[in-house]
Amino acid sequence: MDKLRRTLLKGAGGALVAALAAGVLIPTRVLAAEWNKSAFEAKDLASALKSLGASAAADSKDILFRAPDIAENGAVVPIDIVSNIPNTTSIAVLVEKNPNALAAYFDFANGAVPDVSVRLKLAQTSMVKAVVKADGKFYTVQKEVKVTVGGCGG
Repeated sequence: MDKLRRTLLKGAGGALVAALAAGVLIPTRVLAAEWNKSAFEAKDLASALKSLGASAAADSKDILFRAPDIAENGAVVPIDIVSNIPNTTSIAVLVEKNPNALAAYFDFANGAVPDVSVRLKLAQTSMVKAVVKADGKFYTVQKEVKVTVGGCGG
C-alpha cells in the first residue's frame, strides 16, 4: 500500500510539473490577485490612509470595535470588527506605530456579513484603527492598545 501511495504522489507531482511547463497553470495568475501594494507598503498611518483613499474618513458609532485595553503579548493581539453600516464593501485594520501601518484588508461581496476577527502583532503601545468603506464613503473607529513588555500588565 505504501508503494502505491508513493507512485500516486510521484505521478501527481509529475503532472503538475508538466502542466506548469506547458503553460496550462500560470502561478502568477493564480497567486497575484489585485491588491493595494502602496497601502501595504506605507510606513505611516497618513500614507496608508491616502493610498486607501480614506484620508477624510468620518468617525462612526456603527462600527463595533473590540480590542483589549492592555495586551500582555504583543505578538497576538485579538481584534474584532463588525460593521453595521449598510452596503459595507471593505474593512481595513491599521496600526499607527507598526513598521507598516496597514495590517489587514478585507473585501466583502454583496450580501456578505462584514465581521472580521484577526490577531495582530503590535510592535509597541499604539492606536489601532478600523476603516470601513460603504457606498463609496469611508468611516473609522480607533482605540489605543497598550502592550506590556513583561506581560505583567504594568
